[in-house]
Amino acid sequence: MDRYPTVADVTEAAQRLVSRFPGAGRLRRIGTSRAGRPILMLSVGHGPRHVLVVAGPHPDEPVGGATALALAEQVARGDRLSPAIDPAVVTWDIILCLDPDGAALSDVGTAGATTAAAGHTLRHYYRTAYRPIAAEQPEWAPIVSAPPPESRALFRVIDELRPFLQCSLHSTDVGGSWVQLTRALPGLAAPFHRSADLLGIPLQHGTYDALYWENPSPAVYVLPPPDSTDRLAAGSENIGRSTWCAPARYGGVTAIVEVPMWATDMAADLSPHPAAAHALRDLAGLVRDGGRQVTAVLDRARDFLPPAQDDPLRRVVEWMADGLYEVVADSWEPLARQAATTPDDDPRRLTTAQVSALDVVARRQPLRAAGLLLRLLKTADAPTAPWLHDELDELLTTWCTDFEKALQVRWIPVHHQLTHQLNTVVAATESALKALR
Repeated sequence: MDRYPTVADVTEAAQRLVSRFPGAGRLRRIGTSRAGRPILMLSVGHGPRHVLVVAGPHPDEPVGGATALALAEQVARGDRLSPAIDPAVVTWDIILCLDPDGAALSDVGTAGATTAAAGHTLRHYYRTAYRPIAAEQPEWAPIVSAPPPESRALFRVIDELRPFLQCSLHSTDVGGSWVQLTRALPGLAAPFHRSADLLGIPLQHGTYDALYWENPSPAVYVLPPPDSTDRLAAGSENIGRSTWCAPARYGGVTAIVEVPMWATDMAADLSPHPAAAHALRDLAGLVRDGGRQVTAVLDRARDFLPPAQDDPLRRVVEWMADGLYEVVADSWEPLARQAATTPDDDPRRLTTAQVSALDVVARRQPLRAAGLLLRLLKTADAPTAPWLHDELDELLTTWCTDFEKALQVRWIPVHHQLTHQLNTVVAATESALKALR
């Protein structure tokens, strides 16, 4: 496999699987998106315990659909390679795409992007990726707003099935692989590490999403207690409202499985960063400066762009321009102050891996906005639109080139991404099953 399947590809493959394995698989509609698209769930196996797998929670993280199909195929064949994929022990309930509306706006390595030259570059990725504002992301929306229909569909399924494990299939643009857990799974770390090593995928030692989370094993992070103030990502203080935490009502645990599209070996570098405070302030400047440059182009284009309430791409660009760059940059100031006063022999010194994770975030934010604005400018009917498009395209190209060089990124083949994610989901299931005994 050299490209990611589209939602249509995944749906058609699921329908074929149900036909090929009569009685083993069932496909049903569990909800409807805001735009009227079906949200489908494929259930495979007939065991008394349920694992809920969520593919497509973020439309710019496309590997989950491929992983879901590979997983369903293994279970439907009845290989019984482990209790986790024994259809008599576990029923696997696989949501094929939680955000089909977002997926319709994102083409990151699907159609027309099957070659390394075309699809496997950051420039192509950011020009075709789409991620909605936080209030429209199904897993995250309940934290910041009333749950949209996609979130409600997921909550209903969790209440119906009471899964002992939920696996949310994510990927990151640049970095290493890691797992976030809502509760510790002691047996997960060894097979997770072994899979990453065999496939040449670095472990992510330190991540923006979980920088302060408990870290019982390399690249495995466990959600802090609800009253903890050690949070970095904005909004994470209310994470208990998210769909990730819903299985806990029934004693279940959630594993968020992250795999990189492009790897940087800096993600696994545990050496103390030689100048962390200086680097963090530079990165804060990088995200602010990039945000200002994109916003300056937006200011010149606002009069002829579609209204934000009618266009999801513009909604994201305006949301980011309305203080998001500052929120990200400001969140690092406490880290910079801490780094400036931490002695050289203190084990709490920020590592190269941790700083590189923040480096990715600093570069990613303006690039996401620039890619969306380029798409708006490309279709805009205004005399100045082509000039603004070319100006912004030059910026995006320069930023992507700098990104690739600064972090020495390398493409991870799609098959390796899905294999590692599949291995990790199965390992998490085995670990969670043992905890039930």
